[in-house]
Amino acid sequence: MNDNDLNITLGVEEEFFLVDPESRDLIADPDPAIYESCRRASGPHTVVHEFLRSQIETNTRVCADFTQLREALNETRRLIIDAARQHGIAVIASSTHPFADWRVQLPTPQERYQRFAITYQERRSFLVNGMHIHAGFGDPDSRIRVMTALRRYLPLLNILSASSPFSAGRETGFKSYRLNLLNVVPRFGLPPAFFSRRDYEDLLKAYQSLKFIDDGSELWWDLRPSPKYPTIELRICDVCARLDDALAVTAVYASLIRKLLREDAHGTLSPEPPSEIIAENRWLASRYGVLAFLGDPAMGERIDINDQLTALANDLAEDAQALGCEQELHHALVIIREGAGSDRQLDLFRLRRLEGDGTEQALRAVTDLIIQETIGDTQ
Repeated sequence: MNDNDLNITLGVEEEFFLVDPESRDLIADPDPAIYESCRRASGPHTVVHEFLRSQIETNTRVCADFTQLREALNETRRLIIDAARQHGIAVIASSTHPFADWRVQLPTPQERYQRFAITYQERRSFLVNGMHIHAGFGDPDSRIRVMTALRRYLPLLNILSASSPFSAGRETGFKSYRLNLLNVVPRFGLPPAFFSRRDYEDLLKAYQSLKFIDDGSELWWDLRPSPKYPTIELRICDVCARLDDALAVTAVYASLIRKLLREDAHGTLSPEPPSEIIAENRWLASRYGVLAFLGDPAMGERIDINDQLTALANDLAEDAQALGCEQELHHALVIIREGAGSDRQLDLFRLRRLEGDGTEQALRAVTDLIIQETIGDTQ
């Protein structure tokens, strides 16, 4: 296997909330001109509406290497921050808003969103943002085998990105409450274990023949073959307020793919753990975040997430070096040791409450924190 066989292209979708800088609440019906401003400034990237009018989504161009991806993510964030500021709006990269009321949010007036709302009903579940990472590599069968091998790492990737500890003004007890909200809709969650493209296509055809879905875009698994591109799309992640955190998650994902692609070529992929164990780890990840102790079937015991990632980072060192993302991979360890976005939100909320703020004041302070982290050091 030569290096060209290990090439990986990357693209990232990020969803953001539009916030009133004075009230810190969501803007239920923002001026449509903000979307037009974003489109005019988007260059090779795209900016699109999301399910709710208070949301906006960016899609980076296809990137051939990590240097291009760093530039692209910086550009997409900068363009919506600048466009929002021109219209007196703030932007937050967080998978839930700390206190917004889902009942006053307005769906985007597009037919597919209206149909979605009628079918799935539970509108409170749609007040969430996510980060989706596309990776293009290999051939159709190798992509499916690598996708299946990636399933065991989904809890770790969720932990690194967790940014949804609050919902509707309450502390939920979860670091990634977004996953709980999405569970009311079918075909979310852990994907099945497939071992060939034919396996996936057979299930897709079964869904279609029973008229459950029209196409693969309605399979909203944590990880899926993209219905539009020759990529595997990572969907379990919350959106990260800090750009460095988003790049760290992408670095872990890309490095894992390169490692697993090498193993697939040599027929040395590890046996699949039971889906039930991965699902249990997924719940532990969303509940406890960086404090989770995940189950390791190979070792027959629970392992601290810091120990797990430290060992994994050592295994991925060669691949991170080849991809040019060693610094970003190292930053993933920093997230585990210092906390993800959800931890920073909770720390500030509890500190402000101890200092005498009421719940409303403390949640407004959390929103301010997310606004500043989203702006960060984008250039």
